[in-house]
Amino acid sequence: MVKLLTGNDLVRGNVLWWDGAGWSRDPARAAPLDPAGGQALLAREAAHARVSDLALVDAEPAPGGGLRPTHIRERIRGFGPTVRPDLALEGRDWR
Repeated sequence: MVKLLTGNDLVRGNVLWWDGAGWSRDPARAAPLDPAGGQALLAREAAHARVSDLALVDAEPAPGGGLRPTHIRERIRGFGPTVRPDLALEGRDWR
């Protein structure tokens, strides 16, 4: 199963996604990782103080292309609230 690496920015509190070269706020830019590579990256990034609460999450193909987290918790973290579309990231669909 494909994984995505996510965490929280300690300075601003934003949800971040590993995009293959660094961290991005845009979940659509998240880079797919295999489980073994994801574990190695998680260990390496855990040593840095900028991002906390690192987690490898399962991903599946998104309806519009790319990947999205499989679990609803991670979708809400990445795309915003489910009851107030005006608070969600613009142009994103958490489903």
